[in-house]
Amino acid sequence: MAIAAALVTIGMKTTAWLVTDSVGLLSDAAESVVNLVAAVGALVALRVAAAPADAGHHFGHAKAEYLSAALEGAMIAVAALVIIWQSVLRLLDPRPVEDVGIGLAISVGASVVNGLVAVVLLRAGRRHRSITLTADGRHLLTDVVTSVGVVVGVALVWLTGIDWLDPVVALLVAANILWAGWGLLDESTSGLMDRTMDESDNVRLAELLSRWADDEVHFHGLRTRVAGHTSFAEVHVLVPGAWDVRRAHDLVEEVEDALRTEYPDLRVSTHIEPREDPRSYDDYEHEVPVAGPTPTPGGPS
Repeated sequence: MAIAAALVTIGMKTTAWLVTDSVGLLSDAAESVVNLVAAVGALVALRVAAAPADAGHHFGHAKAEYLSAALEGAMIAVAALVIIWQSVLRLLDPRPVEDVGIGLAISVGASVVNGLVAVVLLRAGRRHRSITLTADGRHLLTDVVTSVGVVVGVALVWLTGIDWLDPVVALLVAANILWAGWGLLDESTSGLMDRTMDESDNVRLAELLSRWADDEVHFHGLRTRVAGHTSFAEVHVLVPGAWDVRRAHDLVEEVEDALRTEYPDLRVSTHIEPREDPRSYDDYEHEVPVAGPTPTPGGPS
């Protein structure tokens, strides 16, 4: 869908630029070219991310989505720099725009197409927890903002006869595009560096675990990370050393099932430790705290 929308809007915006000779509309068309390349990259990333785990990638390929988002963020930034360059050149050599009515009508039509596709992509991104779809949707929304700014700028030039307003508005739009590109780069970098799940999700996981916390069972070392649409959580489970393996195993199976019921895309890893062993209390750094009685080595709380 994003690819089809990009092809349509490239044709429309290029026509608008050729008709008006507006640097703003030229920049708008360039942004749509970036959309096309980014959409193709997103399609490839989604297919790679959906591939199952294999011998060389035991945890799957979900992080491919972050690479696509990083590429898209970088391309947005490059498009903004091109807009800035062209705007500066036009400021130094102002020119009147031509056939403004036709150009504006075409640009508005292209913006409507992009806006509708962006809404669909953002909804799909939230539903599937896909950073690639979300990034594509945000990119298209940025393109809509760009188009609105350009339309306003060209209309003002038309109404006032002040030619330098066209590149000035384009510069303002470029600043907005740069900010959007930075946001995508920041989000993708965080994902590649194993950012945690959202704070609200971490708190919810701790709340679920606390249901089993009592004088015998304790949890610590809860850590989470996100890779595309898949999340990972690990937690250490302290139980009495006198418990047999089956009893401890039944407990963690029950706990893991409860976590996965609420978070279907969560992969849980548990580690059972005897509460009497002092070495079981070494993993508290940067953990998500789980409520419950405070355990002490060697005896009940």
